[in-house]
Amino acid sequence: MALDAGVSLSTASHVLNGTAPISMEVRERVLNSAQRLGYLEKRRSRATIATLRTILLAITSDAAPHSDVNLVSWTMLNSLRQECERLSIRIVPFVSAGSRIDGSEVRRLAQAENVDGIVILNDDRPELIRAIAAGRTPLVILNGEDPSMLVDTVTGENRFGARQGTEHLLSLGHRRILHLTWKGRTTIRRRYDGYADAHLAAGLAVSPEMIVEAEGYEPHQGEQAIRQLLSEDSSLRGATAIFCAADNLALGCLRALAAFDMRVPEEMSVLGFDDIVPGEFSTPPLSTVQLPTDRLGAAAISLLEQRLVANDPLRPAYRLELGCKLVLRGSVAPPRR
Repeated sequence: MALDAGVSLSTASHVLNGTAPISMEVRERVLNSAQRLGYLEKRRSRATIATLRTILLAITSDAAPHSDVNLVSWTMLNSLRQECERLSIRIVPFVSAGSRIDGSEVRRLAQAENVDGIVILNDDRPELIRAIAAGRTPLVILNGEDPSMLVDTVTGENRFGARQGTEHLLSLGHRRILHLTWKGRTTIRRRYDGYADAHLAAGLAVSPEMIVEAEGYEPHQGEQAIRQLLSEDSSLRGATAIFCAADNLALGCLRALAAFDMRVPEEMSVLGFDDIVPGEFSTPPLSTVQLPTDRLGAAAISLLEQRLVANDPLRPAYRLELGCKLVLRGSVAPPRR
């Protein structure tokens, strides 16, 4: 690195450690070389000492099976596992017996295992948060929100991501955009909020008839919802595009449209949200809003460590949102004139 920057080893050391006055020109040259060669990141990783020894990971039973419909949850879990492995943090797993996590059971196990922190995946019900927050163990909700701001949370920027995706459809000329969703968690409702924000910013009304609710988030449920709508109204209420609150729904939507010989994107554009691998191989390849699922787990661990190190009972709750980005493939095009 010193050779790349054209300085001596001692000069490079002084710049990186701040142990001597160095001219701004030399300092910038050394730092630019260190950053370009990846030295700064390697140094940060080597210097990391985990303050967390053991965490309790609580998940719902529907998120536990490793299957195509759980790719979002499993990517987040894998990210968390890799970060814990890197920092030698032990994970104590807790899988709820039903579809909801029992807060009293989480607190009991956390105390029995003497854990340093708790990570809750996907479940952000107010009663669960209150039950666990009543204890003294640091808690972070992964892929959820806490409007009461009692605990730390980390998630993707669902609202702005959905707005970005909907604005792209509007920019192409679509004015009748169906929103296929389901009665999901707060994060899913934020995707509706972003859909509505884009319409309002464009001076367009949000029509209730353009909101279609599936029974759940699985592909067959998305397919069923669109098949039912097509059987009632072959024009899909005049829509030229469908924005789906999850890629799973979008994949089912593509199947339903194909069954009714409706070509995508020539006759109907379809946009998903999440960016799971099957979307790359659908027919046509699915355009989507990419959720940074592979970064959320490490971000959750970082929040826990910050709270543990701070040891400050007055520290406010942090709400960390990671940016989403639009990934365009083959399922979106301007509406047919």
